[in-house]
Amino acid sequence: MNLPDALLAALRPHFPEGSLTTEMGERLSYAYDNSRRNALPDAVVFPTTHEQVEALVQHCREHRVPVIGRGRGTNTTGATVPVGGGVVVSFERMNRIVRIDPDNRLAIVEPGVLNGDLQQALKPHGFFWPPDPSSSPWCSIGGNLACNSAGPRTVKYGSPRENTLGLRAVAGTGEGFRCGTYTSKGATGYDLTRLLIGSEGTLALITEATLKLTPKPSSIRTIRATYRDVTSAAHAVARIMAQPVTPCALEFIDDVALKLARDYGGDSVPLAGAMLMIEVDGEADTLPSAVDAVTRAARGDGLEALRVAETAEETQALWSARKALSPAQRTISPNKINEDVVVPVSRLPELVDGIKALSKKHDVFIVSFGHAGNGNLHVNLLPRDDAERERAHACLAEVFALVISLDGTLSGEHGIGLVKKEFMPLALQPNTLQLMRNVKAAFDPDGILNPGKLLP
Repeated sequence: MNLPDALLAALRPHFPEGSLTTEMGERLSYAYDNSRRNALPDAVVFPTTHEQVEALVQHCREHRVPVIGRGRGTNTTGATVPVGGGVVVSFERMNRIVRIDPDNRLAIVEPGVLNGDLQQALKPHGFFWPPDPSSSPWCSIGGNLACNSAGPRTVKYGSPRENTLGLRAVAGTGEGFRCGTYTSKGATGYDLTRLLIGSEGTLALITEATLKLTPKPSSIRTIRATYRDVTSAAHAVARIMAQPVTPCALEFIDDVALKLARDYGGDSVPLAGAMLMIEVDGEADTLPSAVDAVTRAARGDGLEALRVAETAEETQALWSARKALSPAQRTISPNKINEDVVVPVSRLPELVDGIKALSKKHDVFIVSFGHAGNGNLHVNLLPRDDAERERAHACLAEVFALVISLDGTLSGEHGIGLVKKEFMPLALQPNTLQLMRNVKAAFDPDGILNPGKLLP
């Protein structure tokens, strides 16, 4: 679609020179995200105020033009691809840290603030915001909230939903509103804050977030354990999570991923049936006993080697396998299918064994790793040609069916977007989906916010 001249004329007074563009080069830059899906928007706007976002949505609603909120485009599900054209709202210029308030353990930020920049700003105050996706140097807080993007520390500290106190936003009606609190406790009405987080910009556009901060532990210790096979490692995860000390990271890497990482990253990456990377944090006087409790749980049938890092250099060396994985996968398949399914931790062994069987059944190269402490496994299918791509998509459907049969769910942190929308009826009952559609209609009665995403 092309934007009506009347809409452009109405928007220009709100968006001065350089903050609204219909130029082809700029539109192409905002046509895709890390899913490698793409569709051309009709315009891109760069708001700097909440009021501009209100005006934008009001005018677009009047003309029934789609509005697609966008952070930095690091998501892998096509959640920010403007499939119906319309206006992409890039929040990159709304990037102020409005306030850091250590006394009340909160920070108020605009959606364009980068996760990594926020963490650096919090360091001198002795705090951090727990969500830490692997893309944290480049991804925005708004994007983290839109997809409930979390990362390794979720196992101990929770996702954005557990670490956000309140939001300011604009609904699909063009009406601005606030929800949540500035306090750590609140029981006043429906919890719209948690509803908006993870809604992928389909209910409202977030223009400000009040984030709950956590004191930064003084010490951290990294442990690497290798196992005879993936089943032994998966059972070790269940043992670790069944004892009282909660690690701040518990990462699983299977044998295929280890070999791939070693080919790319060198001999510092061990070869084994599977590996766990474990981090335990806390205060210096209590950390040794916590590390001892976790290592005792990690030991068991199938353990081949266990090493505890004593220095920062050793810690960096132990993490080398995990850091080598993403670039290594791209060398095999630029068209990798990256999924992030979740099952209860106790059923992780069944998931790992089932994925191995599906890889063999469909003759598809699959690399599995991820945040095992939450049962959140990143299942990466790596097709190398058209025939393998076809088999990979058939395999993916069976991966999702396996996950649901194990009481799991389709996504832990990537979201649904375009890529997994068709599988939503596997995970949710028809009446549940209809309730979600009713919620969508209440926030966005004309369906202009990020159409074609999330709900089938």
